[in-house]
Amino acid sequence: MAGGFLAYHEPGIVEILIIISFFFFLSLAEYVSAKIIRAGIIGQIAVGIIYGKPLANILEMPWQETFLAVGYVGLILIIFEGGLTVRLDLMKQNFLVSCLGAATGVCFPIGLSYLLLYLGYGYGAVETFIIGAALSATSLGTTFAVISSAAKSIDLSQTKVGSILVSAAVIDDVVGLVLSSIISQLRELSGPGAGDVNLGWIIGRPIVASFAMAVLTPILTKWFFAPVFRRWIEHSFAKYDHISNFILMVLVLSAFISIAAYAGTSVLFGAFLAGTFLTYLPSKHPEGPFVVLNREEGEREANKSPTFVHTFECYLLDVQKYLMEPLFFASIGFAIPFVSLWTGERIWKGILYTLLMMFAKFVVGVWVPLWKFLTPSKTKQGPKEKVNLREQADNSTEVEKSKHGYGAASLAGLLLGSAMVARGEIGLLIIEIGYNETPYVTEEGFITAIWAILLNTIVGPVVALASRSVGQIRECKVKYNEQQLDQNHVQ
Repeated sequence: MAGGFLAYHEPGIVEILIIISFFFFLSLAEYVSAKIIRAGIIGQIAVGIIYGKPLANILEMPWQETFLAVGYVGLILIIFEGGLTVRLDLMKQNFLVSCLGAATGVCFPIGLSYLLLYLGYGYGAVETFIIGAALSATSLGTTFAVISSAAKSIDLSQTKVGSILVSAAVIDDVVGLVLSSIISQLRELSGPGAGDVNLGWIIGRPIVASFAMAVLTPILTKWFFAPVFRRWIEHSFAKYDHISNFILMVLVLSAFISIAAYAGTSVLFGAFLAGTFLTYLPSKHPEGPFVVLNREEGEREANKSPTFVHTFECYLLDVQKYLMEPLFFASIGFAIPFVSLWTGERIWKGILYTLLMMFAKFVVGVWVPLWKFLTPSKTKQGPKEKVNLREQADNSTEVEKSKHGYGAASLAGLLLGSAMVARGEIGLLIIEIGYNETPYVTEEGFITAIWAILLNTIVGPVVALASRSVGQIRECKVKYNEQQLDQNHVQ
């Protein structure tokens, strides 16, 4: 009734201790797994498996359902942050090679899945497509971790291979989000009125909606929203700093995910577009209120405002990182049939499929040396002149570097391919949707996909670190050879 209320009861000590231990072990497991295997989400998923229904079922079912809902909001914030922080200029510069890499990263997992799962294991065609779609996504979190740890002396995100890596991973995840929308609609094909269902509409609606949002968002932003915001609105934001930013962020995010949901595409795709929308919105002119060196300048100067990224970091980042994101990965653990994983046939099938899916993403790295071969750098040659001994040494050094040019490109491709190996939240989300919301994915197929996603997420960062080590060894050798060459010329 309208005048009702929820009677307040003090939680029991057992319930309080369970909640405390759950969040404590979530943080501890994330720290340990991040240190050991550079994949913190594995530890959080493990805690979810233990505390959830798959094993001990310590948490009550209403708590698990609540954590699942809160965790999904955390996933929305993860994708939203990715849209806020993505470098649109770098994506534009390397758009073609990034698209080629992303297309390879989507087509190879799906194609090779049909080769093994459909022809080898005897899975259904639709089931194979869903599993392949889940394995086509890339873990953005692991991608950024690889970027941050790839080199101590340079910022990999500002390099060509770094921008290709981020762009390809983002495009793969966007495609994965679109595929998740298609997969979630496939349940209508097996319902009571399946005979009246339009298959073209089911498959085409998420694609058309996603394409329309992807095209209309930048067009409307550039030619309508950005000019209006820059001329009449953004200067007033400097008066209120984070407050106005936060309100606009909430409104834009809510609007985009609502449009995406009612249009028939993924709300996560809407969250990503909301982030990119806010990234482009402010003026880039040096005198613009959002052009600041750091957050402190935006908060201190009267005519300046913190950026939307600064506001996100100030008000949402900690909540996302330490509460909502761990709850999301724990909720993934709630949905993994852990006990069913451990049979001999399921283990070897999962490992074999894991190796194939490692190759399917590793091959993305071939585009770096191939692109260097297809678009060689051109150098202008001047008139012939007499050069002294030092100039000859410099020239010989340049020749030596050019000989190693394709070797460096190969190492960059190795890093790119290994960083793309790790699957993550989007892959787990797709396979969970396929298993729980459609009748096409069997338990055997679900188990095989879970094995591949988890093992690739563990192995991917390890291989990327090995690639980094190889690159560092090669860099040391090049420096040593240059020093020896300098000493020889001095003598």
